[in-house]
Amino acid sequence: MRLRTRLFIPRQIKRWLPTSLFGRSLLIIVLPVAVMQIAVTWGFFDAHWETVNSRLSEGLAGDIAWAVATYQDDPSPAAVERMAERAEQTMDLSIALLKGRELPTGKRPAMFASLDRSMQRALEERLDEPFWFDASNRYAAHVEIRVRVKEGTLRIFAPRDRAFATQGHIFILWMVVATMLLTAIAILFIRNQVRAIERLADAADAFGRGLDPEFKPHGAREVRQAAQAFLAMKARIQRHIEQRTALLASVSHDLRTPLTRLKLEMALSEPGPQVEAIKRDLSEMEHMIDEYLAFARGEGGEALQAVELAPLIEGVCTAAERGGARVETVLEQDLVANLRPSAFKRALANLVDNAAAHGETVRVTLEARLTGGVNIVVDDDGPGIPEDRYEEAFKPFNRLDESRNQNEKGVGLGLALARDMARGLGGDLVLERSPMGGLRAVMRLPG
Repeated sequence: MRLRTRLFIPRQIKRWLPTSLFGRSLLIIVLPVAVMQIAVTWGFFDAHWETVNSRLSEGLAGDIAWAVATYQDDPSPAAVERMAERAEQTMDLSIALLKGRELPTGKRPAMFASLDRSMQRALEERLDEPFWFDASNRYAAHVEIRVRVKEGTLRIFAPRDRAFATQGHIFILWMVVATMLLTAIAILFIRNQVRAIERLADAADAFGRGLDPEFKPHGAREVRQAAQAFLAMKARIQRHIEQRTALLASVSHDLRTPLTRLKLEMALSEPGPQVEAIKRDLSEMEHMIDEYLAFARGEGGEALQAVELAPLIEGVCTAAERGGARVETVLEQDLVANLRPSAFKRALANLVDNAAAHGETVRVTLEARLTGGVNIVVDDDGPGIPEDRYEEAFKPFNRLDESRNQNEKGVGLGLALARDMARGLGGDLVLERSPMGGLRAVMRLPG
């Protein structure tokens, strides 16, 4: 039980902590400064300010005790007048006798409780008579003290700085200003450092979507090292892709030459069942070479464009219908996405052809997502795929022959190509069970 409690507390604290690097860095710098400022302020008020207030209150209480004792020695009007005049000149106190008046019953607390405590303690030590005082801000520059005497009440007004250290708030103001200044400086420096990391993340994300961002390392030494490592990795990946594309193009070219000769020889041969079978095999071989090359090359050279999706999807569906497919469309108009048109058309054509090869009817739906972006849904009424094999269907060269009919012309690259295209744009392609009974492919694209 104790172990669970110890683990629970840090988790609760983590929920309140910032998740961004900027927020955490700012917390690391500002929190110790704030704690230090609070500790210094607390120490100042506890050890210094309250001590000074006690000394001042004791001095004022001594003067008030003198005034009360002087009045009690000679309560005549002339003596009271002389005492008041002397107190005004030497102690800066204003004293008046309120005959027949009682002490007030209510009391207004001071802004700081320590002021009331120090004044109460000092007056209790010096006076035996009942007293009342008001140390609140009712009088901006004075403190009122009343002492009960035989004929009524002595009312005494004393300057506030004689009772308390009135400059304590200046210290607090300077502490607050210093904290705000240090926080502003920390925000500027941290923002500058975090911006370098954000630019590195943006460059990595853009490169992952097939773009070639212009990026120059800057920032702290460690950030520049990470940026240089990213640029080196980017160059190696681009080099690898170029080499692979060149290799596949060369292989494709080398294979197309004998295929062209074989097709020419078949054209010159006498028609017959064996010749037709060989022609079909050659056509399938040519299609397989095209798919291999498309999978390895991708569409990295095509620029991103803001394209209206509905006409593009209608064109793909129309082409599929000309090939004998039965396609239904439910398309929202005026939806736009940033994509590579040729790569998108190829990916969607693969999904539609795949659905048409395994079902009688294909439905293509275009809809906007509530969270932003668009969904392109391709449904079919075929046999479908077991849910536990959805991810396996995306593996290259995997056609799941046990679950779906053999695609005589394909090589199992359609779904892989479509997912690569969607992920290259920052989206994804997932498989689900279709309401039509077959397979549903959902292509999610950012807006």
